[in-house]
Amino acid sequence: MSFSDTDMPLDRILGGKSAGVLKKAFGITTVGEFVRHYPRRYAARGELTDMNTLVDGEAVTILAEVVSVTTRPMQQRRGTIVEVVISDGAAKLSLTFFNQRWREGMFRPGRRGLFAGEVSSYRGKRQLAHPTFEFFPEDVEEDPERIAMFAGAFIPVYPATSAVSSLQIARAMSVVLDTLGDLPDPLPPSVVHDLGLLDHRSAVMAIHRPTTDEEIQEARRRLKFEEAFLLQTLLAQRRSEMAHLPARARVERDGPLIQEFEARLPFTLTSGQLAVGDEIASDLAGDHPMHRLLQGDVGSGKTLVALRAMLSVVDSGGQAALLAPTEVLAAQHFRSIKNLLGEMAEGGMLGGHERGTQVALVTGSMKVAQRRKDLLNIISGDAGIVVGTHALLTDTVQFRDLGLVVVDEQHRFGVEQRAALAAKAVDGTRPHVLVMTATPIPRTVAMTVFGDLDISTLEGLPEGRAGVITHVVPMKEKPAHVERAWERVREEVAAGHRVFIVCPRIGDDGADEDFLEIEPEVVEDEAKSSLASVLETAEFLQSGPLSGLRIGILHGRMSAEDKDAAMAAFAAVDADPGVDVLVSTTVIEVGVDVPDATVMVVLDADRFGISQLHQLRGRVGRGVLPGLCLLMTNSPVGSPARTRLEAVASTTDGFELARLDLEQRREGDVLGASQSGHRTSLKLLQVVSDVEIIELARKAATQLVERDPDLVAYPALVAALAELVAQDQAEFMEKA
Repeated sequence: MSFSDTDMPLDRILGGKSAGVLKKAFGITTVGEFVRHYPRRYAARGELTDMNTLVDGEAVTILAEVVSVTTRPMQQRRGTIVEVVISDGAAKLSLTFFNQRWREGMFRPGRRGLFAGEVSSYRGKRQLAHPTFEFFPEDVEEDPERIAMFAGAFIPVYPATSAVSSLQIARAMSVVLDTLGDLPDPLPPSVVHDLGLLDHRSAVMAIHRPTTDEEIQEARRRLKFEEAFLLQTLLAQRRSEMAHLPARARVERDGPLIQEFEARLPFTLTSGQLAVGDEIASDLAGDHPMHRLLQGDVGSGKTLVALRAMLSVVDSGGQAALLAPTEVLAAQHFRSIKNLLGEMAEGGMLGGHERGTQVALVTGSMKVAQRRKDLLNIISGDAGIVVGTHALLTDTVQFRDLGLVVVDEQHRFGVEQRAALAAKAVDGTRPHVLVMTATPIPRTVAMTVFGDLDISTLEGLPEGRAGVITHVVPMKEKPAHVERAWERVREEVAAGHRVFIVCPRIGDDGADEDFLEIEPEVVEDEAKSSLASVLETAEFLQSGPLSGLRIGILHGRMSAEDKDAAMAAFAAVDADPGVDVLVSTTVIEVGVDVPDATVMVVLDADRFGISQLHQLRGRVGRGVLPGLCLLMTNSPVGSPARTRLEAVASTTDGFELARLDLEQRREGDVLGASQSGHRTSLKLLQVVSDVEIIELARKAATQLVERDPDLVAYPALVAALAELVAQDQAEFMEKA
């Protein structure tokens, strides 16, 4: 049998049981998805795995030789243990089988094979408990299927889990490849020819069944380029479409709102803010919609730049919407904008400015009466500025004249979510779009992830920022430093300042949606429950080292009213009841601005990534008071986690930290996929390092779309793009 339909359900080839295991482990359901489950590396038949590189908890497939096999009775209960010792010639590893004495005769010293399982330690010895394994064939009388698996010089080792090993994947892949017929090639023949690439089917076969190292390299080059080309073609189409969309020019630069706003500012705008503001103003004056990304380090003043643009649009008769990723941040923006504008934010109201506007807030948990009032103000146009969360994307929110969409923290939203809000314009034109991020982006990532946007970089920090100093606090090694940290918290509170304490989890019996797994290793339930939680930490501090202080809590499962009240009590110096110390999850990660906050203590700091820690500490030292960030950890000296924390403590340069972060992270994290729970479409392409491939793909895709915008002559490419868009939309629908 042969076929060419990559959409064919995998269970038709492998059967329901095997297909079900792959679906559960990797979300793979079709032949096309399965053949894109590429090997992560290759084991050469003559080379043994270096066992010194094995790490506890890692699911591994290793090539080794049997040294010995023994059987002994269990000590505490009836039964036997078969222990097989395997070696790479330098180090040893045990394979243990409980109550499977019949396996003893299978392991003959000197036999080589592949052994797969999860590495663990018992009494100081590393082991694989109940591993799966395959021995290399010793003669032609053995199983032909196994002979075929190990016939080549290279044995593929696949991304695996504790539930499905690389060996099982290899066997299933062998079945699928044997049935594989002609495959449609999404790349135009001219591109394949001009760049000297393998055709699609040859590349797929070569990456799974290579015979030489050159074949592996050529297959990877072709498949990397294909991934880059699909993305760049999609982005080129979007750029082409946007270039032809109509937009209304919003050219008012000296209207009453913007003049009043700038007159109220107690500081002078930085040269960087002015320069980026001019770029945005130039875009707003165009008759095609602006699509610009504004990137700047923590505290560089991006929100102020965005607000100036929003006021210009309102002055020209339009409305502006600010989309924030969380209710806490949306409420923060809402309060900040109203405070900055004063009576200018009360247009048409008693005491309001005669030429002012109104500011509306739309979130998913608003009370019905307030929501109805705000929706009426939005559709009537009385609310010139609208701040909200994903709730802004719903059909119930309608604008009179939406002229500008500002998306805060771009990495939390997808292209489709931007488009959903932009589509709310009602006169046939499209609003201008400005998206912001405090995570600096390398050029290749920008080309890959934000390739449909122009990019502005906001340099420098506003004057008067005292900044923040960061220290790592090793909890086990130096408990005295922990005691001193809590003393420092009390000193800051005594001086009238505020303190953040951040925990990686909430800590009650519900689902911990605030918990973010940052490390590549899976955090098991037991390990997760041992991490610091908001509820337990607040109780411990209240009855222990911070007794007598006013301690509040904030996390993602609180109601909008409770979140707002917690932040208000923390932010206002004279609040009653006030809060001195706020114990929170990462809901305060971005945008939250409390000038009197001077200290941040991050518990289990090794559970967070570099960029996230940099974002978190950006919440202190935002005013004239210097900030202090204490990163508490149990990670040992020299471990990757400890090294990462020390890197954060060594610099406040967000661009340098972003570079380090991208070097250490998995590719899915770069694209935001791992945190959203979805697979990235990039399997092989390294957006941080594959500069040449991405640039070649961008050039080829741009030229193709210029010649044939609808890709009429390339049905296979159209089909591949449709699949890519479907994945994008599925993620958007789940998030929205």
